[in-house]
Amino acid sequence: MSKLLTLSQISLGDRFSNIRLVATDMDGTLTVAGKFTSQVLQAFENLATAGIKVLIVTGRSGGWVSGLAAYLPIVGAIAENGGLFYPGDSEKPVVLTPIADLVTHRQQLAVAFAKLQTEFPHLQESSDNRFRITDWTFDVAGLSTEEIRTLSNLCQQMGWGFTYSSVQCHIKPWGQDKAAGLLQVLQKYLPQFAPQEIVTVGDSPNDESLFDDRCFPISVGVANVLEYAQQLQYQPVYVTTAAEGEGFCELIQYLISPSSI
Repeated sequence: MSKLLTLSQISLGDRFSNIRLVATDMDGTLTVAGKFTSQVLQAFENLATAGIKVLIVTGRSGGWVSGLAAYLPIVGAIAENGGLFYPGDSEKPVVLTPIADLVTHRQQLAVAFAKLQTEFPHLQESSDNRFRITDWTFDVAGLSTEEIRTLSNLCQQMGWGFTYSSVQCHIKPWGQDKAAGLLQVLQKYLPQFAPQEIVTVGDSPNDESLFDDRCFPISVGVANVLEYAQQLQYQPVYVTTAAEGEGFCELIQYLISPSSI
């Protein structure tokens, strides 16, 4: 990732001046040690004052994300790595991945997880898994890169997709990812935003599709994305100096007042 540009390397006349929407991951990108800080919440307010909208694109469960969409000053939130969309003005989710029978789908995911546990008995279902609709998650803590690679292969053999973040591993439908979900939402619900007016932000492998410049030409990784340098096929165009939520605040400060960076 040596070719990544820092925000300080961006000229004042750069395309960042056109940004009208920030589509951002949450865990490890907005959070600091797993929590929202007052600085991040203030950054949201600063964006609102500047007329820049925020859309959260997270791997977290629909149950958790429905609350975020209702309480935070955002236009909406995409949950489960592109599986669901919660508009900021509605309590009802939109299922973005076509699933014929959600109940049967969850049962099939449970069977897939049980098969993974036969190979890795120590796998633990994530705390928010019970609130999920389109995918199934288990904790990533303690898993090596090689074990994650093996889990991915096992999921593929069973006909499932797989991804992971700094907090969770996801068993998911094929083709379900953040970029696919975001593109659907932009086309149907937020068509007023052109690609060059959007900056995508993330920190880990499940954000990789947000870094695909064929879809999103302006992308930023907070500094902790460098931990996954060898795992990312698509890399962000820019990287912040600070990690996690502090890196997000660094980006927002640049968007609002680039001369201060």
